[in-house]
Amino acid sequence: MNYLLTIIVFLIGCGITHAQTYLPNWESLDQRETPQWWKEAKFGIFIHWGPYSVPAYAPVDEVEGIYEKYAEHYENRLLQKNKLFQDYHTKTYGRKFTYQDFAPLFKAEHFNPNNWAQLFKDAGAKYVVLTSKHHDGFCLWPSEYSPRWNSYEIGSNRDLAGELTQAVRDNGLHMGFYYSLLEWNHPLYKKETIDTWVDQHMIPQMKELVTKYKPEIIFSDGEWDYNSDTLKSESFLAWLYNESAVKDVVVVNDRWGKETRSLHGDYYTTEYDLVHNNKGIGDKSNHAWEESRGIGTSYGFNKFETNKHYFSSKQLIDLLIDKVSNGGNLLLNVGPQADGLIPVVMQERLLAIGKWLNVNGESIYGTTTTQVKKELLSKEENISFTQKGKDLYVICKKWPSGELIIDGIKHTNNISLLGTDHKIKSKIKNKKLHITVPTININDMPCEYAWVFKISDAF
Repeated sequence: MNYLLTIIVFLIGCGITHAQTYLPNWESLDQRETPQWWKEAKFGIFIHWGPYSVPAYAPVDEVEGIYEKYAEHYENRLLQKNKLFQDYHTKTYGRKFTYQDFAPLFKAEHFNPNNWAQLFKDAGAKYVVLTSKHHDGFCLWPSEYSPRWNSYEIGSNRDLAGELTQAVRDNGLHMGFYYSLLEWNHPLYKKETIDTWVDQHMIPQMKELVTKYKPEIIFSDGEWDYNSDTLKSESFLAWLYNESAVKDVVVVNDRWGKETRSLHGDYYTTEYDLVHNNKGIGDKSNHAWEESRGIGTSYGFNKFETNKHYFSSKQLIDLLIDKVSNGGNLLLNVGPQADGLIPVVMQERLLAIGKWLNVNGESIYGTTTTQVKKELLSKEENISFTQKGKDLYVICKKWPSGELIIDGIKHTNNISLLGTDHKIKSKIKNKKLHITVPTININDMPCEYAWVFKISDAF
């Protein structure tokens, strides 16, 4: 018995313990636990950047739909002969200018990856997701599988993905990649040759990306034309979870075939609050999920957006609160200009979020939804709850007046207002917690936009 125990201890020390092996089917893959680091991170930065950042155009007031306002869809709108895009393109660049002609103009001459990474860190983000390849097929790294259609060969002549990966990790953040499973204009991406596309281009290129840069997140997209069997997604994920260098830490989303959203993957996704099959997301979810959206109406930079099209700092902080209090993460997108500069208005919004999180981050990072009743008997609105262990956070998106009355709290050792040393008066009456909201001079407020009362040992 002692000999057997010695062998077990030796194997553990050598890292040769038997890990779970995942089979290439959803039943097996879905047994994998979402890595804890991602569930605790709560806030990430999305980056859409590519040749579409050169024209930087999409209509904003002339159309109603969400997708119609995406500047990163510029190439496809031209292929579809969309009148608004065609008219803009012809007027600005002429009829003979193709989408591919934008690539030499995507020079990223002012791109400073360290400045980007520092900004994202100052914003309070814990992870970054870069569009390594969008639906136009243009790669931001020197891919063997797109030898003449990548940033190293054309335009910037730089490994943009590699440079940003290094800077992000140097700043202590997690790095991930968006990867499109389709390419609008690739000759192999059609029904007759889809198997060749998957076997000789898509999966080898994804493995190349993973092996070269070791991303901790893979945000796949463009899955809607084919099911996951055709795309061989289960086989790729089995390789990712069993054999890749990031098998223990990587997190993937739910976009792996036209049937997979909100059903498979480490986390489910929405964008601009669009939920594709209306389940698995929200405060009743027992599965990790994430909302992504731009600060404005587009993911890719759109130079025609004005201030009215951008969320204010207040709206973005409220958005973060809403998603986290409902059990999700927020992946907030920035769209850099083609020259590599992030628009000042986007920087200002990110820094405002970071300033708020410096005071109130403990009510966001590492929290979960709470079982306490969300009805405040004082009829106060604009209140959200998060929980961490036995502590409850009451997040007020509007400064409350008078008294907060919260059902479901039978005792507490201490109540504080994050960012201050004010003593908060409270009492338990009829099995309800009554909090007396302090009177504070506006100049002494701990932060702007939203305020957090921490109820220690509430449960």
